[in-house]
Amino acid sequence: MTSQPTPGQTVGPFFHYSLPYDDGPELVGPYDARAVTLHGYLYDGHGDPVPDGLIEIWQVGEAGTVVQETGSLRRDHRTFTGFGRAQTDADGHFRFFTVIPGIDPKRPDVAPFIAVVVLARGLLDKLHTRIYLPGYADLNAADPLLTSLDPAERDTLTATEDGEGSLRHDLRLQGENETVFLAFG
Repeated sequence: MTSQPTPGQTVGPFFHYSLPYDDGPELVGPYDARAVTLHGYLYDGHGDPVPDGLIEIWQVGEAGTVVQETGSLRRDHRTFTGFGRAQTDADGHFRFFTVIPGIDPKRPDVAPFIAVVVLARGLLDKLHTRIYLPGYADLNAADPLLTSLDPAERDTLTATEDGEGSLRHDLRLQGENETVFLAFG
């Protein structure tokens, strides 16, 4: 008897309830003077909210360097950890408390960004993207990745200011204004 390959499986939706951890969205405590709220909505190809998604972010600190602190899963509300994980709610909304990433001293020509991974029902693998920040307009205009995209695509990677100390960035899995997702391999 010959074995047959099993059909592919999607990545969710088990992660929505099994992967979150206490204070996961807090890369820094929400009441820290450096804290900025990064929030948005996750939408499917029809423009409907995805209520059971999981968003992860990684980023450098204010000095533009990777965090060297250990224990990013143990939050003390003071130490910036560089990693966060947030569930989407019933409306597809997610929220993080973080800091504005600084310019990498070794690559001052590259705009600071926040690396993002999206896990959602129906996906065969996680999706990678980036969030660029509105406060770095000159660097964004010269960034190697952003300049390789047309203006409409660049807009899908750039957060908008949404009040004092708040940035908004919506993620669209398909359809009109689909977020640019990156391939690694």
